[in-house]
Amino acid sequence: MQVTPTAIADVLLIEPKVFGDERGFFFESWNARALAEAGVDAQFVQDNHSRSGRNVLRGLHYQVEHAQGKLVRVIAGEVLDVAVDLRRSSPTFGRWIGEILSAQNKRMLWVPPGFAHGFVVRSDTAEFLYKATDYWYPEHERTLKWNDRALGIDWRLDGEPILAPKDAAGMPLAAADVYP
Repeated sequence: MQVTPTAIADVLLIEPKVFGDERGFFFESWNARALAEAGVDAQFVQDNHSRSGRNVLRGLHYQVEHAQGKLVRVIAGEVLDVAVDLRRSSPTFGRWIGEILSAQNKRMLWVPPGFAHGFVVRSDTAEFLYKATDYWYPEHERTLKWNDRALGIDWRLDGEPILAPKDAAGMPLAAADVYP
């Protein structure tokens, strides 16, 4: 397993060692010991699975209390996965990173607590899995505006995004609840 810091050092790109032959492939998608040695010492309490069509944009979601760390990956299709640093005390506050995650490249992204997270589907469909370090608390969930000019996220869209009402109504960074 290779773990590489992204442009925001706390967000990690994880590339598992894949063993493949004519029968298919095998890899460890989670190994607590190996990832703890690489800096991801997390206890996961919930697994989530979503399926979305092309141009569906989900996010940018976070919880103001019970902040969640997320280990995310794609098992079918391809997405652009985005994390935004919402830790006011961080030198990278308000910055974002985006990584292509796909069933083909088998990459995973560690998004630690203190970040907003979202993705847009770049294939006909995508199935997205993530492990979370805390439970979902709807009363603490917030949505950051996906197209806030202050963030300048390049979603690499192919047409207009398909949004849930809560994602369309997200708050700009200047008005959003953030972390200390």
